Amino acid sequence: QVSLVESGGGSVQAGGSLSVSCAYTAFSTCGYDMTWYRQAAGKEREFVSNIGVGSVATYAEFVKGRFTISRDRAKKTMSLQMNNLEPEDTAAYICRVGLCMSPGTGRNYYWGQGTQVTVSS
Repeated sequence: QVSLVESGGGSVQAGGSLSVSCAYTAFSTCGYDMTWYRQAAGKEREFVSNIGVGSVATYAEFVKGRFTISRDRAKKTMSLQMNNLEPEDTAAYICRVGLCMSPGTGRNYYWGQGTQVTVSS
């Protein structure tokens, strides 16, 4: 069974910084594809950042230069450092991990519950 637990987040004023982390269990036979999404109240879930199996990071345009994704393979955690936050960044930040439970099987994706980030103006 795969478990994802997010932590961090909280409230900050515009221009401030926060970080969120995602700790995951389970072993993968095909590496870990790790993604942050966010969902603001009343809005669709949207992609924020991804760090793939090869550790190449990609970002949504609206966070480039402000957010940094990283992971610690030994600790099985993924983090998102968020700087220069704007009120528009207010949302639940949700991690997703893609992994393979056994050799030859496809990659399945698992979601965390989300952690709230609130940015006030």
